[in-house]
Amino acid sequence: MNTPLRPSEQATPATRRTAGHRISAIRPFIVWVGARNQLIVKVETESGLYGWGESGLSGREKAVVGALSHFEPLLQGQDAMQIGAIWQRVYRSQYFEGGRVLQAALSAIDIALHDIKAKAFQVPVYELLGGAQRREVPTFVSVAAGAFDQAREQARELYDRGWRCIRLFPDMRDCEVFEPREEIGKAARLCREVRADLGEDVMLGIDWHHRLSVAEAASFCQRLPKGTLDFIEEPIRDETPEAYESLRGLTDIPFAIGEEFASKWQFLPYIERGIHQFNRVDVCNVGGLTEAMKVAAMSEAHYVDVMPHNPLGPICTAASIHFGVAVPNFAALEVNVMSDALYGAAADDALFLTRPRLAGTVFKQPEGVGLGIEIDESLLASVPGRDWGPPMLVRRDGSVTNW
Repeated sequence: MNTPLRPSEQATPATRRTAGHRISAIRPFIVWVGARNQLIVKVETESGLYGWGESGLSGREKAVVGALSHFEPLLQGQDAMQIGAIWQRVYRSQYFEGGRVLQAALSAIDIALHDIKAKAFQVPVYELLGGAQRREVPTFVSVAAGAFDQAREQARELYDRGWRCIRLFPDMRDCEVFEPREEIGKAARLCREVRADLGEDVMLGIDWHHRLSVAEAASFCQRLPKGTLDFIEEPIRDETPEAYESLRGLTDIPFAIGEEFASKWQFLPYIERGIHQFNRVDVCNVGGLTEAMKVAAMSEAHYVDVMPHNPLGPICTAASIHFGVAVPNFAALEVNVMSDALYGAAADDALFLTRPRLAGTVFKQPEGVGLGIEIDESLLASVPGRDWGPPMLVRRDGSVTNW
């Protein structure tokens, strides 16, 4: 006589869709697209279902591949549907938890697992994150970092194309020598000019990429009339929250911080102490969508908006779009339309059979299943990664400064 199944053991539509999806392989691919590497990761399951993820630690891709080689045997045979448990398993799998290399690897795995689970349920990824909270994802755009002499004209062009959130950079035409004090006045003048050109209905910011000290950042801010900038991004390094608190006392310009943060714990002191106003969370660095959603929730409780960092490839963009659709406290998603050669938008078209496309200045709410990414895997071997790293800037006296 057959023993009836207990309710917890009975097959349901959900269990039928998710049965058998145990992780069989984690396959990293370092590919050269445009003028930089992308580290994309394919997580495969025994059922044949697979998902795509991306790592955000640009310039240190080989280190992330090494981490992934440690994680693969740990995860083989694990149920790909148990995303939260896998996150904890990977994070706690060694005595030395976290860190940017390990978190970049975990980010790629986590994004790919969301892709797998959404495919299994035949829904977009954002449905796994609580469902849609908006029909479209607003974006912000930047002038080209190496076109300071054309930045004013580019800002006008972007404004005329419809963008109302625009980011500027200091003069980065010289990728060898950078003297912060010499750039402060030039960058301040550009900000004043662009604000005068575009008027009051544009959200205007500048990204210093942590190239300044507290004193230098204060000098820059104090050269700007009140209301010139709506945010200043990464003016100083982020290791010491107290340094940002000191700068907070010297300017009232909102801060956008966090593209380098590799966990909710790194965001925590900034959120709890009211240091900043925009979280530049990067789903490919912070620990994937699992951790990004926790950062968004922490931020919401303190009235901090998320403004995701998105400098990589289509997988990062797709994951960030689904994240943006699902969270309430969302400001704008970074996109790049002025430096396609750097970010590989044109080259991506051959490798990525499906990828997100802008509809004017927004991304529409995704309609397909999973992330909405498909890759021509036959091309992966034809675009191998290269030894690449960002410029190593020095001052005129030869001392190293920040890129």
